[in-house]
Formats: sequence, structure tokens, C-alpha cells
Amino acid sequence: MPLAITEEQHQLAAAVREFAARHAPRDKVRTQFATLATGQLPSWWTEFVDIGFPAVHVPETLGGQGGSLADMACVLEAAATALLPGPWLSTATAAAVALSGNISDGNGAETLLRDVAAGATAAVVLPEHSDFRARPNEAGWLLTGSSGLTLGICSARKILLPAQTDECGVVWLVLDTTAGSLTAQPRNGTDLCGDVGVLDINDHQVSTEFVLGDIDSERARCIVVTFAACAAAGTVRWSLNAATEYLSTREQFGTPIGTFQAMQHKAATLLVNTELAEAAAWDAVRAADESLEQHRLAASSAALTALAPAPDLLLDALLMFGAIGFTWEHDLHLYWRRATSLAASVGPSVRWSRELGALSQTAQRSTSLHLGEEAPGFRTEIAELLDHALTLTNHGPSRQDQRPEFDIGPRRDFLAESGLVAPHLPRPWGLAATALQQVIIAEEFEKRPELIRPSLGIAEWMAPTILDAGTQAQQDRFVGATLRGVLQWCQLYSEPGAGSDLASLTTRASRTEGGWLINGRKIWTSLAQYADFGALLARTDPDAPKHRGLSYFLVDMQSEGVEVSPIMQANGSDKFSEVVFTDAFVPDDMMVGAPGGGWGLAVGAMAVERTAIGGYVAMNRTDIVRRAAQSEGLDHDAAVRALGEIEAYAGALKALVTRETLRLVQGNKPGPASSVAKVALSVLIRRAATATLANTERAAMVQDSDPDVFTPYFGLPSELIGGGTVEIQLTVIAQMILGLPRK
Repeated sequence: MPLAITEEQHQLAAAVREFAARHAPRDKVRTQFATLATGQLPSWWTEFVDIGFPAVHVPETLGGQGGSLADMACVLEAAATALLPGPWLSTATAAAVALSGNISDGNGAETLLRDVAAGATAAVVLPEHSDFRARPNEAGWLLTGSSGLTLGICSARKILLPAQTDECGVVWLVLDTTAGSLTAQPRNGTDLCGDVGVLDINDHQVSTEFVLGDIDSERARCIVVTFAACAAAGTVRWSLNAATEYLSTREQFGTPIGTFQAMQHKAATLLVNTELAEAAAWDAVRAADESLEQHRLAASSAALTALAPAPDLLLDALLMFGAIGFTWEHDLHLYWRRATSLAASVGPSVRWSRELGALSQTAQRSTSLHLGEEAPGFRTEIAELLDHALTLTNHGPSRQDQRPEFDIGPRRDFLAESGLVAPHLPRPWGLAATALQQVIIAEEFEKRPELIRPSLGIAEWMAPTILDAGTQAQQDRFVGATLRGVLQWCQLYSEPGAGSDLASLTTRASRTEGGWLINGRKIWTSLAQYADFGALLARTDPDAPKHRGLSYFLVDMQSEGVEVSPIMQANGSDKFSEVVFTDAFVPDDMMVGAPGGGWGLAVGAMAVERTAIGGYVAMNRTDIVRRAAQSEGLDHDAAVRALGEIEAYAGALKALVTRETLRLVQGNKPGPASSVAKVALSVLIRRAATATLANTERAAMVQDSDPDVFTPYFGLPSELIGGGTVEIQLTVIAQMILGLPRK
């Protein structure tokens, strides 16, 4: 999914791509590398300005289009995807930095914004990339120093830069390169579609009217990173599209290479990383309207998830092309160059990981959607219900799980009766809540951290199935008790020979008087020894095609012929079990749906998900690394950086599902976020575990360390395999989302 969410943003991005196709075809761009490097503008720049693209985010009162930073971000991403040359990124960024300060009649910010809207090019220099100093005099300031390498500075008519003073700290100044002898020296830039250079100044006079008020250097830094991340995301998106097309058409051994599993997994992995890059960039854009702390969190995540990995992601795409990918004639190397230049422009990634690691010890990125006063009556109703729930208490944990979200008692009973345990379910079990209403409920729970939101656990899949296909008697017997948490479930799907290939299961259900006799084995069944009932898939028609001969049963786990044997895992836990059925009787009224309809019910249940923001927002994989980062050991800095890297990836994942939630709230159909998030979560779990081992000294030498390193680490396989392996999910993404051919 690109950065655009609204229909207007999609149209805006399409207009940029169409402009690029007409005015900047690749063959024409290739003839302009030398002139672009010196700062000469493309011949179409005036028309680009007349349409209003560089000033989409500039207020109409100043000659701009009156759009938002999010609108401008869509322009930047589309321009990068189209490999549009010229200083569009540096100009838009300088305008955005000016917008972050005080704009008043005749001051430097207003002048710069009006000039950009009228067609002036611009560039912005950051404090860490320059050493400017300013001394006051009667006319304003005398400026001396060097900019360091800066994108777009050779083509810029306006340069926005900070200068250190002895009198008042840092001041931000606007320089007009057409009014004096200011000339940036071009360098041999990596990105051939733009310019990069250095500005050296010695006692240059800057008038007082070209001083910008209230520019925060940290906010400016975040804006620069945010817009660069948008361009990087567009660059990576193009490489994904190009690689997918190539894999679908290039043949070897008489078949498209996109049928090879290795290539499918490479492409699917590139899709996952592209989606995370775009989500992180999107989140940094929306954070620009929030507190500086929130913007720093989001911008740091974008630097580490969208900018820093971009060169390697382009290299991954290039390698899918083979030798042709790195020839001069192929366009891919032009995008690779741009990605490399963008990543380098914001400084070393270690700086961002260190900064994010430090920030993450005291702050967390907000996932609020800022819905304002949407559905105020519904919000008030939910708030009153939750406030009443706070006056109640539970008895304690259920026997199946000790975590507080599974506690049972009066509080959970009230929330279940109010439809708030599973609000997406139809009434009277839930509230038939829309996506917007589900977000409101989540936000109201978040406002009350002492009110733990109840969880259905594995029953998240059973309850909707029973409501969709079960009899009224089944619904009355099972759904209410499940919502209250007093009825515990397990899922009896996987078998020794049918894990990912679930349709190959061999457990049989044979007809007998009044019901069915079950024979077979189920494996890796979570918490079966504590379950009251299990949802069972068994083969009722051995002669039917394997997907059509399965039926769905509700099995009493205390029935005669049901034997549960816990399986000890590497970390000593026995949450998995083997379940053996030997002529176990299941009455007719415990079949859900029709005979042979089990596959559809199972697949449908797995597809039932709450609004995307769900559990991904609440996940926390950094507790132990956070403790290491807060200690003062010899490896303190390494732990801080490790924490930052994990938080960046987690932040991008949360941004992905937050954006998907917003799309659903706005009435869009579900996108690929769910499939992408499942892969990304596995990657996050693995990275967090690796960082934990690397930053807890010798704690992993024992099984009872404080903090506990052994138990979660040796429990990793159950997390990485239990919900379906990453490899299977990558195949699904490659074939179902990217559309790569099957064998």
C-alpha cells in the first residue's frame, strides 16, 4: 500500500506519475545527468510549479495548494517511484521546515514559502551537517561557515540553515542565492538525478528580515528525515514492482523464474520490508502534527526502517534480475543510487538507533488515530460502561492461562454482558461494532490502563464459527460461557502428518448411532489438558477430495476415548499436547454446519480478525533489552542501540496495522497488512530474542536468571512455528498478493 489513504491522495500521486511519464521519460533523463549535477533545473520545472506540486503543503494564503504534509508526502513518494529528477525533495523539505516555525507578515518564513509557491527552489541544512556561526551587526548577521554535503543545494535559490550565535543560541536564516555571491560547489553525486554540493561562506551579510522565528532544530531534523523516508519508500516500492514483473516474465528451464520458491520468498520478503518502510514513513508524517517527543520517536523509526535499509533492499531487487540488473542500461541502478544517497543524507544509522533506544526507555510511540469527536454518543456510552467495570473485580485467573486478560469473575461477566469482550461479534454476544466503533472501544480501554481488556485466546476463532454456522442450541450453550471465560477451548487441527498442509489430515469420524466415532491423533494442541471443549477437524468422507471431506466438531475433552498427553518443550513448558482419539463418541448435535463443510469453516475462522490495530499495538518484546539499556554496564551503549533497532522495527509494524485500521475506518477493503504483519511479527520476535542474548551478559548460562532469559528464548519455536511458519506465509504472499505464478 502506498502512502496515499484518501481518494484525493491517490489522485494526487497518480497526477505526479503521469506528469513524470510525459515530461521525464527515462531516456530523456539519462541525457541530463551532467546538467542536473550542476544544479540546472529540468526544462519542465515551470510547468511542475504551475500545477502546484512543490507547494502542495503551503497555505493558500501564501500561494500554495493548502494541503497537508501527508498530501505532500504522497507527491514525494510518487516522484521517487517515477525517478523524477530535480530538486523537488529539497524544495518541499525546506518549505515544511519553514512551516514548523512562526510565520508572520514579512518574516523570513513567509518570504520563503511565497517564493517556493512561485517557483523558487530551496534546500535545508541541518545543524549536525554544518558549522555556521553568526555575529550580529547593525544590518542583521554576519554569517561564516560550511554546509557540508547537502542535497539540492546547488540548484537552490533559497537556502534555509541554522547558525550558532554567542548571544541567542541557534538562529535559522534564509539565504537568497540570487541576491549575492553565494554559490554552492557541486560534488560528484551518487544520485545522478539531482545535485549535491557544499556551501562555504565567509562574512556573508544576512538582513534581519531573513531570520526565521521559532524554528526548533530537532523538529527540523525530524522533518528532513520524514520527507527523505517518503522518497526512500517510493524508491523501494518501484524496485518491488520491477522485480515482481521480471520474475513473472523471465523464463529459465522453460518456466517463469517466479515459480521458483527461492525467488518467491525473496520477492515476498521484499514486499514485507517495503510495506514496513512505507508504514514507518507514513507514521513519521502524521507525527509531525504531534509533540516533538512523538515526532522524534516516529522519525527515528523511519530512519532505521525506511532509509537505512533502502540500499540493501534495492540490492536485493537487483540480485533477482541477475547480471542485467547492474548494467548501466538498466534503470535499476539509478534507483539504487538514489536509495543510497537518501540513506547517507541523514547520517549514520547508529546515531538513530542510539537516539531511539534512549527515547524508548521513557516514552512509547502513540497509535492513536486522532478520531476527534467521531460518534460522540457511542464513545460516551462505552466510557460509562468501562467506568462501571472499574468498580468491579474478578476472582482471579482461569485455569487455562494465568495472564490477567484471562481473569474471570464479576468484572469480566459485566464486560461480556455489555458486548465488550468481543465487540465485533453480532448482538447480543457483541455489539456488531464497525471498524470505527472498535477503534473507539480500544481507545477507551487504553485511557484506563488499570482495566485489563479481556481476551478470548484461541476461542477468538471458535466463537465466530459457532455464531455463523452453529445451531441455536450450540450458540446458547457455548458462546456466552466462552465470552465470560469460564469455558476453555483448544483447537484440534494439526496432525503429525498434516501441519501446514492441514487438508491432508487423516483423523477419521465414522458414522454410528446418534453421532460419530473419532479415531486419530492431533499434535501441538495448545493447553489441551486444561480445555473443556475442542474444535476438531476430522475426515468424514475419505473418498471426497481432501478439502471437501472434512467436518467440524465440538468435542468434550473429558469424553471417554480422548487421551491428552502434554509434550515437554525445550524450556520445560508443557503447554502443547498430543491428543489421541480412540472411538471417542461425538453426538450429532456437536457437528457445526453440514458434513463435509469443515474446511470452509476452518479457513473462515482463521480469516476472522478484529480491526487491524488489535494485538500488535499491545505487544512488547523489549523488556529485557530495556533493562540492559538502563544498566550502566560495559555494554550499555550496545544495549541502547539494540533497543533502538528493535523499537524501530516494532514501531514500523505498529504503524502498518494502525494505518490499516485507519483505512478500514474510512470504509476501504482490507489490504495485505494482515499477511505482512504475521511475517514481520516473526522477524521481530527473532530479532528481540537475538538482542536479548547479546545484551544480558552471562544470564543465559542458567535457567533461573533475573531477568528470565532462558524460558522465553527456548520457547521461541512455539511462537515461530505455532501460527504457521514464515516460509508458508511468504509463499502465500508471493502467490496471492504479488501474483507470482505457481508451478
